[in-house]
Amino acid sequence: MPRFPIGALAGVFFRMGTTIFGGGDPTIAALRREFVDRRQVLPHQQFGVLFALARITPGTNMLAFCAGLAYLLSGWTGAIVAIVAVSLPSAIIALVLLESFERLMAHPVAAAAIGAMVAAAVGLMFAASWSLLRPYTARARLLRTVALAAAAFFAISRGLLSPLQVIALAAVIGALWPEAAPQ
Repeated sequence: MPRFPIGALAGVFFRMGTTIFGGGDPTIAALRREFVDRRQVLPHQQFGVLFALARITPGTNMLAFCAGLAYLLSGWTGAIVAIVAVSLPSAIIALVLLESFERLMAHPVAAAAIGAMVAAAVGLMFAASWSLLRPYTARARLLRTVALAAAAFFAISRGLLSPLQVIALAAVIGALWPEAAPQ
């Protein structure tokens, strides 16, 4: 595969890092449009294999994907340039937001407004959680719900099982321990 120019590669990854929000999936989709559909420098099959490999790597899948894609196009130099170019903008944005937040917290009115927004966000999360949990708190389902939740919390907090193992075990227990008939 021919080498992709480092300057052009840095430009594409920097543009992705500054304009795409929402995490790895939107970034990977935009990179697909850019390198597979628009520029046609990477075949669909190779993109798919790279996507699958990036998904199984530990850590940030999007950065693994960007490094792999840039490596295929421009070698190790491309991989390093791509990681810096795609992650530097978000790091700068995070620092600017943190500094702005610190300055806002120095003003009592702004601090109170931020506190109110945090309280509202916590309230909305609690309301959403309760709306999901409420059907399982009926008298006929309460014992099963509390037992499974307590066992899951205990197993994870003590490091006895990983979250994936807890989910699998809960599925097995849920299948073997049928719900009581509604009263």
